Amino acid sequence: MKAYEFSAKVTPEGRLEFPESLLQHLPSNQQVRVIISVGEPTEEQAAWRRLAVEQFFTDYSDTDATYDQI
Repeated sequence: MKAYEFSAKVTPEGRLEFPESLLQHLPSNQQVRVIISVGEPTEEQAAWRRLAVEQFFTDYSDTDATYDQI
């Protein structure tokens, strides 16, 4: 069994877009096994995101609600 590692893009239609360089190595009408690995934020990245949201809304007041109606 051969294995290829590459990055792929998920299109707006929900399809995987494979690099042309990979498709040249795959014979057509052949079944393949696909393993998908999706990166997740680290604990530190998640903590920074939570902090940013908290800090953003700390200064939010009722007078700012005017902008929600635009």
